[in-house]
Amino acid sequence: MDQAQQMRNVIKQHKMKNQNTARVVTVTSGKGGVGKSSIAVNLAVQMRKAGKKVIIFDADFGLANVEVMFGAIPQYNLSDLIFQEKNIRDIITPGPMDIGFISGGSGIIGLNNLYHEQIVYLVNCINELNDLADYIIIDTGAGISDQVLEFVIASPEVILVSTPEPSSLTDSYSLLKALHHNKEFTAEQTNIHVVSNRVASQDEGKAVYDKLNSVVSQFLHGNLNYLGMIPWDSALEKAVRQQKTVSLMEPNSKSARAFAVLTENLLNGTHNTQVRWGISQMFSSFFSNHK
Repeated sequence: MDQAQQMRNVIKQHKMKNQNTARVVTVTSGKGGVGKSSIAVNLAVQMRKAGKKVIIFDADFGLANVEVMFGAIPQYNLSDLIFQEKNIRDIITPGPMDIGFISGGSGIIGLNNLYHEQIVYLVNCINELNDLADYIIIDTGAGISDQVLEFVIASPEVILVSTPEPSSLTDSYSLLKALHHNKEFTAEQTNIHVVSNRVASQDEGKAVYDKLNSVVSQFLHGNLNYLGMIPWDSALEKAVRQQKTVSLMEPNSKSARAFAVLTENLLNGTHNTQVRWGISQMFSSFFSNHK
């Protein structure tokens, strides 16, 4: 029996498709340096301001941007959960405003080869997040690696971050193209939202989305949702340089206010409820991609 089938059987056995499922949102980008992690962290802060319980899962194995921006070094990561049998609360590092974050670390690589007992333990632990969070934000690595594609394919809801620069638009489309051409990807089961970052105006933000959505519609026969834009802002640039979160550092800045609007759009906007499965089901899909 392969890992995917083991995972599905465990989920079915423990009846994990419950009504208290946390909403999973994956933040990704076609290249590095476009503000992906900043958007993930600021969304988390704004969600907390809206009264939501939030956990960030840092799935960027190469960089530790989330912990740097939160100014906290995790004692344990996903690897300790799987191989050292720590519990899920042990590996959640507290950040500002009681936002928890989990470092994937080398545990992400370890997902490829797990025994049945480890899968059972992982699923049981992961399912506990539904009691600890209303939203789980997954911050992937940047680019078109197999790891990034696997997380995006497994996610019910995806935020794609792009800037107006031609290279960023090209890389965003390349990621979408690789996604649509992957046999494991089902467009009907994934909501893909576009966030336009570092734009000069509302119109420029919408233009970024229009360009991407046009080529996706024409060449990939898919469609994207427009979540909103984050303007270029000196306060945001200062926060990034200081490895801080602008929504905490400068809550009245243009960018912080834009993050609040972006969060409101995500919390209250329309989305396909048919694809809103939880974190356990997402990991089941992740395992399916390794079979």
